[in-house]
Amino acid sequence: MTTAETTVVHVMRHGEVFNPTGVLYGRLPGFHLSEAGHGMAAAAADWFAARTPITHLVASPLQRAQETAAPIATALDLTVATDERLIEAGNSFEGQTFGVGDGALRHPANWWRLRNPWKPSWGEPYTEIAERMTGAVHTARDAARGSAAVCVSHQLPIWTLRLNAEGRSYLHDPRKRECGLASVTSFTFQGDRLARVDYAEPAGPAGKGTVGGA
Repeated sequence: MTTAETTVVHVMRHGEVFNPTGVLYGRLPGFHLSEAGHGMAAAAADWFAARTPITHLVASPLQRAQETAAPIATALDLTVATDERLIEAGNSFEGQTFGVGDGALRHPANWWRLRNPWKPSWGEPYTEIAERMTGAVHTARDAARGSAAVCVSHQLPIWTLRLNAEGRSYLHDPRKRECGLASVTSFTFQGDRLARVDYAEPAGPAGKGTVGGA
């Protein structure tokens, strides 16, 4: 009997973004890591260097993800590939502030967009996010058979991927996502079968003064 090989795909959220105006930046260009975010990426690179040999590194095309992947590439002597499927979720509130009482929610014209949290009605459907993220993870798994891969992505896509993998409902409270800045959600496969999901925060919990972002 042949034992299926073990492959780990680490799906990392990017570090803190420089966003002094507090907008929902989504897929907008030009949003780069803050000083703290670069520190988070460096800490994660050290953490990955001590893991199971990592042979494949891929990131979302957005600047904050590419900047997070850069020190990992240096530490592991890898090239950063780009996979469009790892991109941030589409959101119709992109470019607006979204705080209760001080942003888009103040305007009744926007309330219609919030009518269906199951889909959700304000952005890319959860089912589509889960499908593309699962595809990206499977591609990374196939590229790193018997070792490990790192995929750098964004909070909502990572959390949706995990909900789907664990067979949980997509309807959730965004404040309760277990997906902190520069965190790593690891998917361990035995052959093609998902065997385990783990979570870690290589750079530690986001401290006071950091901003959540997407």
